[in-house]
Formats: sequence, structure tokens, C-alpha cells
Amino acid sequence: MSADENHYDIIILGGGSAGYAAARTALEYTQKVAVVDGGSELGGLCILRGCMPSKTLLYSAEIAHVANHGEKLGLETSGVRVNPAKLQERKRRLIGEFADYRAGQLQDGRFDLFRSKAKFLDHLTISLDDGKELWADKYVISTGSVIHKPSISGLNEIESLTSDEILSLSELPESIVVLGGGIVACELAQYLNRSGVRVTMVQRNPFLLKETSPEASRTVHKALEDEGIRIFTETSLNGVRESGSQVVVSFQDANGPHVVVADKLFNALGRKPATESLDLDQADVQLTASGHIQTNEFQQSTNPAIYAAGDCAGPHEIVHVAIMQGEIAAHHALGGKQRVIDYDHVLKIVFTDPQVALVGLSRAEIVARGIDFCEASYPFFDHGKSLVMDANYGYVRVFARKQDGRVIGAECVGKDASECIHSLSVAVANNLSISDLLKVHWYHPTLSEIWTYPLEDIQEEIAG
Repeated sequence: MSADENHYDIIILGGGSAGYAAARTALEYTQKVAVVDGGSELGGLCILRGCMPSKTLLYSAEIAHVANHGEKLGLETSGVRVNPAKLQERKRRLIGEFADYRAGQLQDGRFDLFRSKAKFLDHLTISLDDGKELWADKYVISTGSVIHKPSISGLNEIESLTSDEILSLSELPESIVVLGGGIVACELAQYLNRSGVRVTMVQRNPFLLKETSPEASRTVHKALEDEGIRIFTETSLNGVRESGSQVVVSFQDANGPHVVVADKLFNALGRKPATESLDLDQADVQLTASGHIQTNEFQQSTNPAIYAAGDCAGPHEIVHVAIMQGEIAAHHALGGKQRVIDYDHVLKIVFTDPQVALVGLSRAEIVARGIDFCEASYPFFDHGKSLVMDANYGYVRVFARKQDGRVIGAECVGKDASECIHSLSVAVANNLSISDLLKVHWYHPTLSEIWTYPLEDIQEEIAG
């Protein structure tokens, strides 16, 4: 390549959801775009080892769970089992189709694709694995995240599973200890339990799903325990070790010391930004205390020519947010639209059963900001459609400003919460009021009509 061929107007590091969104957006301004991706497969975390494979497994396990409790619905069913080998076949087929489509998008010739890792040599120059040097006027870093392995006595000396391995198991163990109580821990613990594995969860925090509300956490906690998962919270890990073919986990909680023995150990203690190999100090790109790339509202790092998007940037490791960040970064870097994300409108979902869906400001955030607000909630166990479905866990809750009834936040914890939440997400993002939502036709009987109860209660309070 000539010197000119080594130069690009913009180079994207990472071809996942954020990176592809940035590259696609950059083409609106220039044809001199390159994508550098050193992963063993093209596609990114969501497609290959995250959203899509996990939800494939969760759905199949949910069907098996419902079938095995069919007597509640007047059905004669029993002995329905998850076949992990066949489930993996289906997962590989589905994920293969998604991955092939993304690979095709990256390889269709619209931009140059380099299958390599990269590191910065200076503010504007990178070196590839083969020693080739590229430089660009602008960069977007979208290298994602990797499994975090915390400092726990014995963890480095024994074989443990991560979410990557759990999602690919064609044979399941009889028992497993899950370290952690976050989203991945809860979702996959329930999948394993519903697939016939004896599951014990050990969580350091007092709550599961600590980034949700206490009420949401308690609801999911009860549902998981009701299904037979042993859960220990507010624990202090003493260490892990092997004993023959099994693992031994030692910890203590308010009730004293505990020792749990199981066939396998699942490290579900989170992920960390994948930035260590980039030599960011050579480019004067600074990190936050959490290890994320420090960015402003336009995704611009401390080096004005370098942007970051997705899991490596934070603050939310959510696919649709990563895509928005990638688009914002490319637009701003190339002198286009000046867009920003309003994180007061962010939508978060946990795919446990019951699901947890949150949009806008939480109650704690509303109180911290000193907003004068109204709130109301309603339980699923007293709602028509959820009773028909035997979906009794959970509730909906709405938060609105008292001065004008504007909806500023909502929670839905229950069956298909991921689908029900979007009506309130539209309200939050478009500054709609309680009265605006009550003009809508809410069909009966549906799960979504449950929103009308807290909406009517808040309207009465405001009118009061």
C-alpha cells in the first residue's frame, strides 16, 4: 500500500454493534473508512456471546418450565426436558445466520476491513498485528468488553466457567455454584435451573440485580427461590478450591460460614472494557475509574480525534445504546449532526422470568434530584390477563411530575415486561403526560392494559 492508501478519514476499531453503526454512519460523509476487527469471528458480543444466544436458551427453558407446570392451566404434561445438545444445534443455526449477515455487511466492500488487532503508536497512528501501520484523521474505538476475573482466593487455580462457556454447553452438570447476582448471573442461573441443574447463587451485594429497584430485586429473588434456586446474599467469599472432580466454595454471611460443593463453578462477576491491548496512553486517551474510556456527550475522548462507543465507553452496556453512541460519534467526528443521548430516557431490561423492564428515572434518582412527583403501582396478581396466564409475579409502577403530570419513569416487573414497557418508553422519550396516555385505547384483556390502573391513580392525585 502507498502512503495515501494507508490513510483514512476515519478508522473504526471493532466491528460489533457500535462499530458497525459508526462505520455505516461514516459512509454518509466519506468513502475513506476502515474497520479493524481482530476477533476470531465477526459479529460482536451481542450476536456471538450475548443477547441472541442467551435469549435463545432462555426461551426454550421457559417453554419447558411452563409445560412442566401445565397442570395449573388444565393441561396434562410432565417430564418435558431441555435437551442441551439439540438446543445448541438450534442456537448455532440461529446465531450463524445473524453472524453471517453481519459479516456480509462488514465485507461487502463499502469500507476496508482489516482482520487484525491494533494498538496506538501515537495520537493518530495504529499498528496492526502484522506490523502494518495505518493512520486516520479520526477514530472510533468500539472494542467491547471481556470477562472480568476478580481477585478471589483460588479462582485462578481452578477451572471455572464464564458466560461464554455456559452458552455453549452441550452437556449440563448436575450442580453448579454461580458467583454473582447481576443480570447475566440471574438469567443464566434460571436457565440452568430450568434445564435440571441444581443451582446455588452466591452474591456479595445485599440484593440481586442491584442496579434495579429493591422491589424489582425482591420480586426476582422470590421467583428464583420459588423455582428451587438456593440464594445467598450479602456474602463475603473466603475462597474456592477443587476437591476431586468437584469445586468447593467457602463464604460467610449474616448466618455464619458456609461451604457449598458442586460439579462446576460459574464466574458471573461481570465484564470489563476491552482496552488493555490498545496502548491508549500513546494516544493520550484517558480512562475512568471503572476502566471505561472517558468521553463527553459526543463520545469524544480526551484525545479530540478519538471517539469511543459501546461497552468500552459505558455508562450502559446495552446494545441499542451502543448503536446510538456509534452513530453519534461518527456524525460528530466527520462534522455532521450534533446529536447526544438523553440518558434520562434510557431503557433497561432483564430477561429473567419475571422480566424486569425500567425506563427513565428511577425513584431513587427522582428523590435525589428533588423533583416533586407522584407515583402509583399495581400488581400483576390482581390483573385479568396475567391471571389467565398464571403470571402472578410482579407489578407496574409509574412516576410523574406533580406540576404537569409528565411521565418521567416507569417500572414493569412481570411476564413479558420487555414488551409491555415500550408504551411507557414512548411516553418518557416524548415528554407525554398521564392524561396523554389515558387518551390511548388500551385493549382488554392484555398485559399492557395494566398500566391504566397506576395512570388513573396518578391522574386523580394530581387533580385532587
